[in-house]
Amino acid sequence: MINKPNIVIGIDPDSTKNGVCVLDVSSRVCRLMSLPFADTVAVLRDMARRCEVSGASLMVVVEAGWKNKGNWHFMPYDSKAKCAALGVSQGRNHQTGILLIEMCRYFEIPVTEQPPLVKTWCGKDRKITHAELSAFAQLNKPRSNQEERDAALLAWTYANLPVRVSVRR
Repeated sequence: MINKPNIVIGIDPDSTKNGVCVLDVSSRVCRLMSLPFADTVAVLRDMARRCEVSGASLMVVVEAGWKNKGNWHFMPYDSKAKCAALGVSQGRNHQTGILLIEMCRYFEIPVTEQPPLVKTWCGKDRKITHAELSAFAQLNKPRSNQEERDAALLAWTYANLPVRVSVRR
């Protein structure tokens, strides 16, 4: 990243609702949303227009799980049917991310692909909790889901902002 953008939009793609975070880098305010594909594209276009009018710089960061060497989320006791269903679901999520990147490029919105971040947090399955995220980011709502928090971490990390949270083990 050469110049720090004013606005970073982090997206955790999902086949039903994407986790979206619009981060104002200077104020460190994260606007968290869960949006279907079309609404996500509408937010991207709206923010690109706003940034163009105001002269602010924008970057969209999409979690690119397809860049991982392996994506094994099943347990040894899972049935073949469950493993197949997990693979289909993961493939649909990846395709959503690929299409969001394609839409950004089509509309000439700056975009980058980010492999999933590897962090260790206190939450279930080592996922960040709302309280942990709230410790260093100003959030627009009192509750959030995991996709929104993952999107916020993508935006926050891309903006190279400090993560100040004590992780208890």
